[in-house]
Formats: sequence, C-alpha cells, structure tokens
Amino acid sequence: MSPQASDLIEFASDAGFAIDANSRIVAWNKLAERLLGYTSSEAIGQYCRDILQAALPGGEPLCYPGCDISQCFKKCQPYGVPSCRVQHKNGAWIEASIATIAVPEHARRLDSTHVLAVIFIRDSSTLNARPDQQTLQIFSLGSFGLVVAGRSVAIDKWKRKQALTLLKYLLTQLDRPVHRERLIDSLWPGIDQQQGWGRLKVAMYCLRSELRANGIKEDVIKTSDKAYILRRDAVWVDTFAFERLITEGGELQRQGQWNDALCHYNDARLLYRGDYLEEEVFSDWCAEERERFREIYLELLGRTAECHAELGQYAEAVHICRKALVFDPCRESFHCLLMENLVNSGYPGVALAQFRHCQQILDQEFGSEPLAKTRRLYQEILNGEIATGSVNEALTDTAS
Repeated sequence: MSPQASDLIEFASDAGFAIDANSRIVAWNKLAERLLGYTSSEAIGQYCRDILQAALPGGEPLCYPGCDISQCFKKCQPYGVPSCRVQHKNGAWIEASIATIAVPEHARRLDSTHVLAVIFIRDSSTLNARPDQQTLQIFSLGSFGLVVAGRSVAIDKWKRKQALTLLKYLLTQLDRPVHRERLIDSLWPGIDQQQGWGRLKVAMYCLRSELRANGIKEDVIKTSDKAYILRRDAVWVDTFAFERLITEGGELQRQGQWNDALCHYNDARLLYRGDYLEEEVFSDWCAEERERFREIYLELLGRTAECHAELGQYAEAVHICRKALVFDPCRESFHCLLMENLVNSGYPGVALAQFRHCQQILDQEFGSEPLAKTRRLYQEILNGEIATGSVNEALTDTAS
C-alpha cells in the first residue's frame, strides 16, 4: 500500500480502513478495531460489506454487491453517508456516518494492493451526501424501502399511502406501460371509472411530488398516452441485482469454481431480506411475482448447499438445508440433501431421524409418503451404504 494511503489510515482521527477494487479490506486502523471490535488480522482480506453490514435508518442495506458506494469509487467519486448503522462484532448496532476518499487511478498504480478507496466511520456525525448521486434505489425483497443519495426516504410520512401502492404496482411492471384502467381496476376494484380516474390522478400527483421532494426527476415515471411506465434505466432495483448474482454464480458453479460461486450466492442471500413486497399480503397483483422470488430463493439455497458440500463444508451445507426447511418444511429435496450432509458430517443417526421427520410432515400436510428416491436414500443410510463425502446429487426433484 502506498505511504500516503497508509498515513491516511494510520494517523486519522476517525475509524478508517482501505479497500481494493474487489471491495476487500487491505488496511484497518486501531480506531476501527476499537469501534467495530475486529482486529486488523480479522478484518483484512474480508469484504467490507461483511464487516460493516451497514444499513440505512429505514433498514435498507447500505452494503451489498455492486452498491452505489462501490460504483462511485470505481468512477473516482467519493461518497458520503450522513446517517446509518454499522454492526459491531458482538452484534450491537452503532449509529454512525461515513466519509470516503476515492483514490485516483494513477495513485492506485503506485502500490501492489491498488487501493480503490479509503473509508472513515464516525459515531453520529452529519455529512452531506453528494448532490449528483440521485439514482432512486428500490428495495422490494422484504420491507419496502426507497433510498436516494445514501438517505432513506421517509415513506411512512407520505400523506397518501395510495401513492406508495401505485409505485409498488408500477415496479411489478417495470419498464412496461400500464394502462390507467388496469391501475384503477387493480388498486380500486369495483369503483366507477370516472371516480377511479380522479383517485389515480391524485395518487400520481402525490407520488411525483414526493419523489421530486427527494431529488428524483419526474421523468422516472413516464406517461405514454393513457399509460404510465416506471423506467428501468432510471432506477436501481434489488431484485435485478439478486437475479444477476444468482445467474453469475450458476455459471461459476458449472465451471467448478465452487468458492467464487459461493461468494455470489452469499451476496445474493444478503439481498433477500424477506418476501417480495411483503407488506402487500392481500394484493393479488404481486402474488405471482412473490411466489417466483420464493422459488428463486429456495433454488439459491440449494445451490449454496451444493457448493458447500463440494468444498467438503458439510456443517455449512447442513445449516443451509435447515434454513431452507424453515422456509418451506415440505420441500422433500432439501430433506434428502440434509440427510446426505448429516451422514457426511458423521451423524447418520440424525439423518435417519430426519427421514422420519420428513415422513411425518408429508403425511400431515398431504397424506402422502416420501418419494422412492427419499426412501431409497433412507435404506442406504440404514444399511451403512453411504460413504462420507458422497454428496454429489443435484436438487432435481420437485417439491411434494
């Protein structure tokens, strides 16, 4: 690391660290150790998002793969976060602010670690975010949230809740025109069209006013004849990042790059904070998309468990399988994978008990028996025919 960057970290008055182009920590000062609890040896080499686990006041994640901050660094732009929470090693949350220095490209070439940025953390400080960071970020997996320029948008204070519902609906149809009649029928079913048109105009006016008040240009929602379009190129959406990470991880997995695939999958798991638009429990217009993302998340967990198993990390694979079964207790493929990994972890007795648990759940929920494949696996474990390290089976079975 260059002497100049080292001095900025070592002699700074705030907790500070430096990251490289892959967002891995390459320097960590004593004040950072004091603030967050991690020693230098524990922090260096880790992704900064895994150490900070930072979130905005509204609960939206600040640190995630390809986040706004990292994109600014790559453009050699600093990024200020006036208010956020970072997590101490012991799990406690710390109210903080973040200031940064983006290292110019010519300076990065001066040392072997190629420092991309220097980041400072201070307890409860106020720093102004850059006015040109005005991309609207939409978090829809879990609690719905909007972020602009590193700040949570206080959607709970919006005067008209239908304006927020309207934005959510347009999000489900991102970049596709939604005719006003369809919006009226979905948001106010059974209402007279003229009255519905009046309500829609008020909701749209309120939505655009709220976005404008937070520095978002009005053309983020485009009007086309009698339809509205939420522009894909004007927003960042967590679901797109989520699916992209899984796609890229799948390609790495097919190439046998298990560690790299696992990194992508773990990053995707960070973005899945809960069901898609989870507050809209009774809204039919997002139910199909919610179920689609639940299936994608379960597939993600399956792939994650497979990668752990290929790396011989059977305890981690067991943990992921149990997590998946909490999410969907009737998913028989995960019962199978859990049984195999329990055997590979040295717990065949627990694997047999897992089969009986699977048998009980399927009987209670569907009045059915486990599939032939599951019963065959049980017999092989019972007869001692499963050798340690034999987890190679893909999750190809459908759920019961």
